[in-house]
Amino acid sequence: MANNAPVGVFDSGVGGLSVLGEIRSLLPHESLLYVADSGHVPYGEKSPEFIRERCRLIAEFLLARGAKALVLACNTATVAGVAELRELYPALPIIGMEPAVKPAAAATRSGVVGVLATTGTLKSAKFAALLDRFASDVRVITQPCPGLVEQIEAGELNSSATRTLLQGLVTPLLAEGCDTLILGCTHYPFIRPLLRELVPESVSLIDTGAAVARQLQRRLSEHGLLASGAVQSGRFWSSGEPLRMQAVLPLLWGEVARVDRL
Repeated sequence: MANNAPVGVFDSGVGGLSVLGEIRSLLPHESLLYVADSGHVPYGEKSPEFIRERCRLIAEFLLARGAKALVLACNTATVAGVAELRELYPALPIIGMEPAVKPAAAATRSGVVGVLATTGTLKSAKFAALLDRFASDVRVITQPCPGLVEQIEAGELNSSATRTLLQGLVTPLLAEGCDTLILGCTHYPFIRPLLRELVPESVSLIDTGAAVARQLQRRLSEHGLLASGAVQSGRFWSSGEPLRMQAVLPLLWGEVARVDRL
């Protein structure tokens, strides 16, 4: 496979653009393909079988467009679908997400870690295994966040409704002495500025977008697939309303771009 082939990235919606941004920063020569499955967002309320089917279909779509690697820029999709995709495409670099339990457990001073995530992520066996492996010596308080993904999908990053919703989610965590917050959904880094207004500076906010970009870099290097010298390009698709995603791209991606219908 040519090293100038694109990297395929997908999420249940626009949240994975936070990961795409980290990839663009670390690997500026890579061409990127991005699919937002916004017609089915959020994944956190869907069955694992449904999510696996979506992962298969989107992977096929991206591979048909020449993707040399896949990034599941979604914690819930990774939990449900990454193992099957790796079985289907064993020679392909496939990178998934997982909540930043290990770095959060290492960072906490109070011994209390809060997790903001979707219901699907928090209920998963993979999340339970992360807690068993890395967080046995700390207290982890989980907080499902229904409605938050939808606010971010709409570009409502600092509206009064988003502020009120987020305040209600973080207040119980702070009351329990949490000094480290895991942003356990790729949508949530986009509300980091709002979170910083709502929690003390002493509270660390941790996500895994940069770590995923570094893992992609390692895997591409191992396969001899790192691009070099080319100008990076990007293409976008949505299974929802393309014009809706197109309207929030300048806010979330920093550029105007065309979005095609998946």
